[in-house]
Amino acid sequence: MPALAQESTDAPETDAGPPVLTVYTYDSFASDWGPGPKVEEAFEAVCECDLSFVSVDSSTGILSRVQLEGDTSPADVVLGLDNSQVVEALNTGLIAPHEVDVPALDLPGDWDDAHFLPFDFGFFAFIYDETRMQDPPDSFEALLQADDSMKIVIQDPRSSTPGLGLLLWVKALYNDQAGAAWKRLAPKILTVTKGWSEAYGMFLEEEADMVLSYTTSPAYHQVAENETKYRAAAFEEGHGMQVEVAGMLKNAPNPDLARRFLGFILTPAFQSLIPTGNWMYPVAFPEEGLPDAFNTLVRPSRALSINAQGVTDNRLDWIDEFNQALSQ
Repeated sequence: MPALAQESTDAPETDAGPPVLTVYTYDSFASDWGPGPKVEEAFEAVCECDLSFVSVDSSTGILSRVQLEGDTSPADVVLGLDNSQVVEALNTGLIAPHEVDVPALDLPGDWDDAHFLPFDFGFFAFIYDETRMQDPPDSFEALLQADDSMKIVIQDPRSSTPGLGLLLWVKALYNDQAGAAWKRLAPKILTVTKGWSEAYGMFLEEEADMVLSYTTSPAYHQVAENETKYRAAAFEEGHGMQVEVAGMLKNAPNPDLARRFLGFILTPAFQSLIPTGNWMYPVAFPEEGLPDAFNTLVRPSRALSINAQGVTDNRLDWIDEFNQALSQ
């Protein structure tokens, strides 16, 4: 049984109210249109506690905030880091073992981590409007070879998770030739935005032909807007994969409650909210299957990733390589 089965909490309920579990997460997860409010309702129904989400602008921002706060952080749990950040996060010395019994998961590949639990996953992709682009590139190489009149919008790898994901995707494909690949891509880049929302908004306003996002983005348009014209370009070499994770802080004010929440994220009550709340794949598919819209999505032939230690050791150099290529 996961830690959900534990009955104890760390702070007894007092006249001031039930114990408060503080979870740092990125803003879209905690937003009214994200899964946060329903997760809060579901967990509070079983925990006799108050679940409080604290919004940070990105996963990078979450890590920066707990590093700045150090041992005095009021957070119990961080939710929304990803597989490229786990070594850097662990190196802070602030993350405690989760001690959760992890069931079989629906992740591509195995997951074995004593400190971080996955809660969803997805694949980076370039999204296009099939009414405006009838012949999208079918490989990353085809994207690089496309006419420079085709414009894409991407995100900054220093401030955006998809931006960092693209950086690692290019590095996984081109390795020592990544700088040359960026130089070939540069004339097609309309702009590099700080975050995903700005980039996607520009694409929807038809300022660019393609935008860096996720293979699951078209599902949102199908379910929420009944719109089927948005597609992810399937690249034959494979797509960069992201796994989002949660962990608890060593100095969590409510460690037992934090572990109980970590166990909860692997249950159907949480996982069922991911597909049409966070628009990603849950790590534990619901018994009834995924929403129909997910059956229409591109499923990459290969899931590409780079060892998290390699990311930690080389990220700044790879960002410099990216910046130099785009500045020429």
